[in-house]
Amino acid sequence: MKFLEYTPLDRLNDFLNHLNLGECTIKGSLEAYSCKHTGTDKKLSLSLENEMLDYLGKSSDTDSSSPAEFLLSRSSRKTLIYLVLTLNHMYPDFDFSAVKAHQFFREESWDSFKQIVDTYMFDASKEWTETNGGSSLLEALYKALDEVVKLAECEIYSYNPDSDADPFLERGAIWSFNFFFYSRRLKRVVSFRFCCLSNLVADEFLMVELPYDEDGEIFDGMDM
Repeated sequence: MKFLEYTPLDRLNDFLNHLNLGECTIKGSLEAYSCKHTGTDKKLSLSLENEMLDYLGKSSDTDSSSPAEFLLSRSSRKTLIYLVLTLNHMYPDFDFSAVKAHQFFREESWDSFKQIVDTYMFDASKEWTETNGGSSLLEALYKALDEVVKLAECEIYSYNPDSDADPFLERGAIWSFNFFFYSRRLKRVVSFRFCCLSNLVADEFLMVELPYDEDGEIFDGMDM
């Protein structure tokens, strides 16, 4: 996987990097990757494929309701490998399991994505509109994503892991979402993670972490 630079994504990233809305802060990031293997990707891909095949071999439940059903398709396994490789490049210190990760991925539509953005990014959208002369944040997202992965032909996945498998989780998070836009034809993936952080929790954390010693040297040099 190779990180790809796109100016339309940079513009959105600059806006969503640390959007302070008073009681909370919105943080978002879009990253584009080529699915072409680089470095250790080929070895990791093989490892992930073997992990899924081993899981299928040990599973005796192959009815349509089985969580292993998705892994029976070679095409689905290939898609999952690209998604997990993307996660691995985003968080190289986190150990992602393909078998576990597939339980947290869910295929979405643009409409379901749009509904989440409209609902949870309402205040951020207002700020974008005021800053960018009346244009829509959702429209800017659509145009940027369409330029990179051609939305009409790409697949959209949400990733909603449990706390043990969530490298996205930040202190003070009120909510968070993780989406992946995958183009089979272009062999590209765009990740979009965005969350809302409580400024109150962040301020309390800074106060707790403020360094001082038992002799009160924190006040040295201050006018009393």
